[in-house]
Amino acid sequence: MGLREDHDFDALVNDAEGMVIDALEAGIARTPGICTCRDCVLDMAACALNSVRPSYRVSLLGSMSSRSPHSGEYERQIRQAVTDAIERVQKNRSHD
Repeated sequence: MGLREDHDFDALVNDAEGMVIDALEAGIARTPGICTCRDCVLDMAACALNSVRPSYRVSLLGSMSSRSPHSGEYERQIRQAVTDAIERVQKNRSHD
């Protein structure tokens, strides 16, 4: 048996993912004319996530658990990564 069969990895959470999605939602709202198709939004999220330090934790309570606290500097890095990702994807869309 492998680890995936023996253990529930759904309890492993990357806080950066939620923070990037929240920052992306705010960034899209303040950027008029931005493409919000599925491909562009996922590309922006992936680009931002690839440029920030991951922040994994184990959440045994699932969605009931709150996010772990992060420094203002980490939050600033997330916002900057999202801003850069929005700009990059809009200049290099994967579609027409």
